[in-house]
Amino acid sequence: MLRATSRLKANPELTLWSRILGLNWTLMALITMVSSVGFVMLYSAAKGSFDPWASRQMMRYAILFAMMIVIALVDIRVWLRYAYPFYFLILGLLLAVEIAGDIGMGAQRWIDLGLIRLQPSELMKVALVLALARYYHGLTQDQVGRLSALTLPAVMIALPVALVLRQPDLGTAVMLAGGGIAISFLAGVRLWIFLLGGVAMVSSLPIAWNLMHDYQRRRVLTFINPESDPLGAGYHIMQSKIALGSGGIFGKGLMGGTQSYLNFLPEKQTDFIFTMLAEEYGLVGGVFLLALYGMLLLYGLFISLRSRNQFGRLLGMGVTFTFSLYVFINGAMVMGLIPVVGVPLPLVSYGGTAMMTVLIGFGLLMNVYIHRDIQIGRTGSGMME
Repeated sequence: MLRATSRLKANPELTLWSRILGLNWTLMALITMVSSVGFVMLYSAAKGSFDPWASRQMMRYAILFAMMIVIALVDIRVWLRYAYPFYFLILGLLLAVEIAGDIGMGAQRWIDLGLIRLQPSELMKVALVLALARYYHGLTQDQVGRLSALTLPAVMIALPVALVLRQPDLGTAVMLAGGGIAISFLAGVRLWIFLLGGVAMVSSLPIAWNLMHDYQRRRVLTFINPESDPLGAGYHIMQSKIALGSGGIFGKGLMGGTQSYLNFLPEKQTDFIFTMLAEEYGLVGGVFLLALYGMLLLYGLFISLRSRNQFGRLLGMGVTFTFSLYVFINGAMVMGLIPVVGVPLPLVSYGGTAMMTVLIGFGLLMNVYIHRDIQIGRTGSGMME
């Protein structure tokens, strides 16, 4: 009797009401604050109108926020059980894009499902994290250290990366590869394997250069010397830097940015929305948004480390790392620190699938928080084996 009682305390079964009470309200408040910054900037991008961007973004956020809460309340063992089916579903959608995807802005990345137009490569960022967390959860520490254990995760990473590169979408491919490698490292894969892979990657750069599309090569050359083609390939980053610098410390005020208001700043509602924010609210506004992102990342780190099961730890860390890649790549891109790639600023840039991906990820992170004391066996059972 005493043994049964101790096992129950070690692995409590959560009722729906206890899960609701376990929601992380601070995390939800931070998510809403970041999204609200996006609503304001989209209102400004439309020159003081909620249409066409801000109103749609707010409606999407309301629906997806509710979905995030539902995801958080589902038993974590359900996500463990269906991690592989979800991965193969999104992989199937990626294959469907290859066969019959919609073309937009020179790339074949979307698929029309009737009610919504979906970008499966965005959802694959979450699906890959789920599948890899499930895989490594089922291994012992000794098994993770074996080279043979890397075959399946390598294939799981390589397949979506190859399909996304064909769209072409280099930014998303880098995020998928980076997220997969990060989870493998956190799971305990030996360091020498990553060093060997790094050497192989550097050695293959000449081959990768020849396989790149012409516009991708131009982006790299423009990154090295933007002034070489200020009205062509270098236009985006030149205008971005001008807008960043013109904002000064406190900015020019809402709808006061000349670069964005006069339409010199390209893609101001999506990829370059941070530049518009910095022009209108200056260094103070940019630092404020980055501070909110920093708090979200710290929350993700703390939640992951508090989980008592390997699946939760890897899932939380994978979601947090993927979110950090969004922020880093977009911020570095608009500042001219890396070549221009199509990675949105999470929860701020206009776009439905990107917001869906991020909020699904945060729903899973909150799910890890709610079930942090649940112990899960390697086969998915309630107790540790």
